[in-house]
Amino acid sequence: MKKIGFLSFGHWSPSTQSQTRSASDALLQSIDLAVAAEELGADGAYFRVHHFARQLASPFPLLAAVGARTSRIEIGTAVIDMRYENPLYMAEDAGAADLIAGGRLQLGISRGSPEQVIDGWRYFGYVPQDGKSDADMARNHAEVFLDVLRGEGFAQPNPRPMFPNPPGMLRLEPFSAGLRDRIWWGAATNATAEWAGKLGMNLQSSTLKFDESGQPLHIQQAEQIRAYRAAWKEAGHAREPRVSVSRSIFALVNDRDRAYFGGGSSEDHFGYIEPEKLAVFGRSYAAEPDVLIDQLKEDEAIAEADTLLLTVPNQLGVEYNAHVIGAILKHVAPALGWR
Repeated sequence: MKKIGFLSFGHWSPSTQSQTRSASDALLQSIDLAVAAEELGADGAYFRVHHFARQLASPFPLLAAVGARTSRIEIGTAVIDMRYENPLYMAEDAGAADLIAGGRLQLGISRGSPEQVIDGWRYFGYVPQDGKSDADMARNHAEVFLDVLRGEGFAQPNPRPMFPNPPGMLRLEPFSAGLRDRIWWGAATNATAEWAGKLGMNLQSSTLKFDESGQPLHIQQAEQIRAYRAAWKEAGHAREPRVSVSRSIFALVNDRDRAYFGGGSSEDHFGYIEPEKLAVFGRSYAAEPDVLIDQLKEDEAIAEADTLLLTVPNQLGVEYNAHVIGAILKHVAPALGWR
């Protein structure tokens, strides 16, 4: 069995070819797709966060809205860029959204990817400490975030408060018990995956990672997942960790599918997502269900993970994306033992 969810970047464009032409469209359609995915029997609705772009950005209003409209599906991010975040304010937002959703948030956080503007986090008021990088700053923000999610008091109460205080040091409110165990780290390297394992975060691995061996993405990801689990075990955490991988997978079951995605198979490729950092970008899968099943059987990283996130072409509209998700659940997942 495997949890299967979707991952949307929430793109919008004024183009006449897009069914998502505004920020309002992107947000409202994201809610509708989560509702549709739950009705289809999917397990998760996840959203990517990018700043200064025509894509989803501030996640917590969206997560709260999805939580209010659904009852079962996991609601998450993949990922929130921690370079941009005030970890204490984020903990309040996350606690509120998780309580609205009844404890269904699964928050993926990370150092983030290259953004639309140079050093965009500076516009948000964040600057790395002397001698530190923006990645160091992101990990520091993440550690503070994890610490306050434990729910322990740390702030000195005012002796003459406006409202009565409980005894002792004060914690952030609202506090949502259990959310600390539902934080994931999006790792682009084996080292950061191991760091996440030591800190007790779940692991998200995307459709790309920095190249560390020259092998195909799924092999490098499988090695990354095994390194993460070894670090988790060595740290002695009591619970079992969770691991997700993202894939672009399309079952070609009608003429519309073939028109959109039937252009032939793709392969992994290598390129530079950042200067001097070679990355491996994973292939897309698009084929008739029987062919797709055989192809996915060979993906070592999917086999290692307990959760699969299907990246969706959100600008094709809610109805078509629900079809994409439903086709995987109906025609592919049972044959692979995922259902």
